[in-house]
Amino acid sequence: MNLETGGMDAVFKALADPTRRLLLDRLREQNGQTLRELCERLDMARQSATQHLDVLVGAGLVTVIRRGRARLHYLNPAPIHEIEERWISEFDRPRLQALSALKTQAEEYAMTGESTTVPTYVYVTYIRASAEQVWRALTDADLTARYWGHANISDWRPGSPWEHRRSDGSGVVDGVGRVLVAEPPTRLAITFEDSPGVEPPRDASVVTFLVEPHHDIVRLTVTHENLPNEEMLNGISQGWPAVVANLKSLLETGDVLPQVPWEMSGTHA
Repeated sequence: MNLETGGMDAVFKALADPTRRLLLDRLREQNGQTLRELCERLDMARQSATQHLDVLVGAGLVTVIRRGRARLHYLNPAPIHEIEERWISEFDRPRLQALSALKTQAEEYAMTGESTTVPTYVYVTYIRASAEQVWRALTDADLTARYWGHANISDWRPGSPWEHRRSDGSGVVDGVGRVLVAEPPTRLAITFEDSPGVEPPRDASVVTFLVEPHHDIVRLTVTHENLPNEEMLNGISQGWPAVVANLKSLLETGDVLPQVPWEMSGTHA
């Protein structure tokens, strides 16, 4: 989400209301809740909760993911990241203490342990590009090498293997998996094994890219589920924003960011 004046106004308006901040707090404590679950936790009427959630969704602070007939609500840290990048250098840190705390909360997704069928990490951003351009950026080995530092290699057919191979010439493969779904240019789902030789063996996590075009932009939603532990959750919570930011820069400007973004976070997805 590129926070020009209108988008920034929507985010600040959403954060200004104490009830909406409370909704964000409840999602921080337990991410991926239905409307009914949120209403029960807040003792709030459905209609009131729906109105507040619509504002948060419109500002990009909350993302709705469908799982069957259920609509699950997730925090999205992207707008908070962009506000920080634009404003933190202009003010003293104490003045942004509350915003920084909310940013941290939005990035620390809680794992409920109640179900393995819902996403455990969701990240949404908006890119000025076509769906076809985003799809190519996700599946072209040369392009992924530019913004990810790894060439993602596969024929991208359902059932085919794929490799996450370093682009430094070493040939080291840091991740492997299989293509589960490939529906160009809107949906790609893959398994991801970053430690295939680990003992005892564990199930692969699953990454899904959803590309939704709207006029001259697309909304890219990345979900990462079936995570083995909180350590991996914390790692991808830093890694995915860095990788997606580099992808966004490449598509919108023709070049990646001037510095490698995951070096700031210390995490490379």
